[in-house]
Amino acid sequence: MNRESPLGRQVTGSNRYDPGLLFPIERSEGRARLGLGEGSLPFSGTDVWHAYELSWLEADGRPRVAVGRIEVPADSPRMVESKSLKLYLNAFNGSSFDDVDTVRDTIARDLGEVTGGTVSVTLAGLDDPAFNGVAAPGVCIDEAPLAGPLTAPDRELLRVDPGEPVEETLHSHLLRSLCPVTAQPDWATVVISYRGPRLDRGALLAYLVAFREHQDFHEQCVERIFLDLAAVLSPETLAVQALYTRRGGLDISPWRSSSPGRAPQYRLHRQ
Repeated sequence: MNRESPLGRQVTGSNRYDPGLLFPIERSEGRARLGLGEGSLPFSGTDVWHAYELSWLEADGRPRVAVGRIEVPADSPRMVESKSLKLYLNAFNGSSFDDVDTVRDTIARDLGEVTGGTVSVTLAGLDDPAFNGVAAPGVCIDEAPLAGPLTAPDRELLRVDPGEPVEETLHSHLLRSLCPVTAQPDWATVVISYRGPRLDRGALLAYLVAFREHQDFHEQCVERIFLDLAAVLSPETLAVQALYTRRGGLDISPWRSSSPGRAPQYRLHRQ
C-alpha cells in the first residue's frame, strides 16, 4: 500500500463508513529484527482489541452503541495500525446499517482483507459482564528487588534457578514502551505463565522495566518478550500477554503462546 500511516499526522476524520481508512503494517519487518525469517512461527497467538467508542445509525437515524472485541490472528501477514483502526471505527458513526450483525460482519470482513487473516469480532451491550474489568492473574512481581542495569531490554538480564521446574503465573503493571512513530508512551500490565526453571523475579522485573525507552509496536514488544523468555527458560509451556491501556477508545492485548488455543477473554480494570 503506497500511502503514509496516519500515526503522528493531523488527519481529518470521516463520518461515513470507509474501509480505505485502515492502514496495514507488515509483520515481517519487525519480526526480521527479532531474528524470525520466513516459515512457521515459534508461537501461536492473537492480537485482542477492545473498542469502546463504537456507534452506528439504524435506518431511521437512531444511534446504536456497543463495545467490541476484535481478534486478529498472529499468523496473519499484516497487523492493523491503531490510529487507522480508530478512524475506521469512528467512520461508522454517521452510517446506517440494517442491524448489529451487519456491523459485526462488516468489521470482520474489512479487517480480514487488510490483515490477511481470519478476524473474529464480538459486539456486545455496554453492560455485558463479559467486558467487566478483572484483576490480573497470578503473583505481582512489582515489589521484587530490582536488579539492573535498566538501559534496554536484553535477554542477558534474565536469570533462572536451575532447580526443580515450577508452574506459575506472574504479572507486572510496570511495562511501558514507546510508539515507534510518535515516541509517545504506551502502558501495560504484562502476564507471563510458564512451566520450566524458576525465573528470578527481580531480574524479570528489571528486564520488563528496561522497555521504558524501547520503541516498538505493542505486538512486537510481546513477541520480543516471548522469544527472550523462551531462549532463557527452554520452557515446557510459555504464554505472554501484555494488556495495554486504552488510547483513542481502543486497547490492545497481544497474546503469544507455545500452545495453540484462544487468547484469554478478559480485560483489566485499568484498561
